[in-house]
Amino acid sequence: MTNTPLAELPAPPTTAPLEPALRARGLTKVHGTGDTAVTALDAVSVDIAAGRFTAVMGPSGSGKSTLMHLLAGLDTPTEGTVTLGDTRLDTLGDSQLTRLRRDRIGFVFQSFNLLPTLTARENIVLPLRLAGQRTDDPWIDEVTDAVGLRDRLDHRPAELSGGQRQRVAIARALATRPDVIFGDEPTGNLDSSSGADVLAFLSRAVRELGQTVVMVTHDPVAAAWADTVLFLADGRLVDRITNPTADQVLDRMKAFGEVTA
Repeated sequence: MTNTPLAELPAPPTTAPLEPALRARGLTKVHGTGDTAVTALDAVSVDIAAGRFTAVMGPSGSGKSTLMHLLAGLDTPTEGTVTLGDTRLDTLGDSQLTRLRRDRIGFVFQSFNLLPTLTARENIVLPLRLAGQRTDDPWIDEVTDAVGLRDRLDHRPAELSGGQRQRVAIARALATRPDVIFGDEPTGNLDSSSGADVLAFLSRAVRELGQTVVMVTHDPVAAAWADTVLFLADGRLVDRITNPTADQVLDRMKAFGEVTA
């Protein structure tokens, strides 16, 4: 695997151009000022293809979580722009950004973030209720079938396994038909079997439901589920693998010194 910067890499072969769901241009994030300034992200430009599964990897401190937060509108860049569909995030006020995150972006976190007093179904439809939207029952049925939860909808989180709780979180993220779903280490708290199930459900959301998924992970096996893996180092986008295998991802991470043989 070459260390050629991403900007110099040839585009992956494709039979038709993929419309980006997200476009980032010159994204830079600097914390602090003067001598104490730290650049977390350094002039990153990238397109996230719609209807595809993208993984973001890199050593600790590489900027992968910063990139996700900026793409999702959870933080604002020091420089650069993020465009979701036709909407530039830097043109939005706080209340508009809140609505955009609620209506057009889904989140799946390592810690599940489910309300313990609600059933699985109530947790899934909660974003719609908070937004004052009607529940699209056929869509919710399709989502719960896709993640294999139809027989667990009346159970509360404490009655579910870790893998089932994460599937509830995925279904909740899908409930509003978002433009993009962001996963922040979504398998980090799961055993390998449950983690594989969750990754399979994310993949099904892409293949069968037409979703766009962006996942930050440190796990080469998890990254191998993606269509494309983006690699960051020292705040810069430095490489990309299309149609990855776990061995390819592992070899690339070894080049960063993140893992050893």
